[in-house]
Amino acid sequence: MEPKPIPQEGRRADAIRRNLEKIKLPEGFKIDLYALVPDARHMAVGPSTGVVFVGTRKNNVYVATDRDKDRVADEVKQFAPSVAFKIPNGVCFSRDGILYVAEQNRVLQFPAAEFFYEGPDVAAFVVAKQGDLIPAAEESYNHTARVCRVGPDNKLYIALGQPFNVPPKDKMDLYKRTGIGGIVRMDQDGKNKEVYATGIRNSVGMDFNPSDKTLWFTDNQVDGMGDDQPPGEVNRITEMGQDFGFPYYGGGAIRTVEYKDDPIPSGVVAPQVEMTAHAADLGMVFYTGKMFPQQYQGGIFSAQHGSWNRTTPVGARVMFTPAKPDGTADEPRVFAEGWLTENGEYLGRPVDVATLPDGSLLVSDDTAGAIYRISYENQ
Repeated sequence: MEPKPIPQEGRRADAIRRNLEKIKLPEGFKIDLYALVPDARHMAVGPSTGVVFVGTRKNNVYVATDRDKDRVADEVKQFAPSVAFKIPNGVCFSRDGILYVAEQNRVLQFPAAEFFYEGPDVAAFVVAKQGDLIPAAEESYNHTARVCRVGPDNKLYIALGQPFNVPPKDKMDLYKRTGIGGIVRMDQDGKNKEVYATGIRNSVGMDFNPSDKTLWFTDNQVDGMGDDQPPGEVNRITEMGQDFGFPYYGGGAIRTVEYKDDPIPSGVVAPQVEMTAHAADLGMVFYTGKMFPQQYQGGIFSAQHGSWNRTTPVGARVMFTPAKPDGTADEPRVFAEGWLTENGEYLGRPVDVATLPDGSLLVSDDTAGAIYRISYENQ
């Protein structure tokens, strides 16, 4: 049955546009409503068409189409309604246009999705069948929003958040062996799966730096240690097998209570950037567009979802982290903010960032059920 389009105009769209008037951006930038997409989470932009595929933490994947290229989506529809998805948060494209959907415990592949998404039935192939991404007994609603990227080596990389605030010690061997609390990689057909990095609590954002091919990721750190610690993280992987310190560290150099007396594994890699504690750093992207000024070229845009258990809420903004010539990160700064009001109310909660072919930046928001577009006009 042909899925019905999601209405793009009306009271909700008008209300969101009014809220966007409160967003603060650097001079020369503006933000507009790009699309209404229910539960919008991570995004993948089709490499040939610019069509935007949008994952959710529910049971749907959506696709937003801007047919007339006026930089506003004309149509938003459910993608592949004949497929029963389960937490299809992670969407990513290979360079040759294959769409991957990383679910809670399964990975699907959709060849040429950006050309064949219009109908209700699409070609779908299983990369990792249900129960093969992680052991079925470890499935949990907590920390199971996967993200994926296809790397320069054409392998598929998937981040696997672990299901505890701090995991019990009797789980550590299993998690290290299976890649839970880490990043796994595999061939695009699912073969040769291996653990690429460990010591990660819950990464819900990653991207490859096109300049040196290193993989970077955000990491959400331990709750319940106070309002101002531990910090969130942005990390850089320079080689396979690196350990990023969790659960010995709860974030940055802050030791967890549960593992404070345990020896720290040798060679643990410190974060490139420490972010505001509990701001919930999620999606990130290296900016490769040409629209924004030179100071943004090659840097990292990342989304902070906002805190859920902090006395005074923080986050709900888009950050920018410049990249140094040596490939490391410079100091992060706020790029877009205003979704969190002075009285602590969330007008929206950014989840992911992605670049359109024209160089503008998309920002997804699962609370408002929307995607925004940030553009730059030379003053």
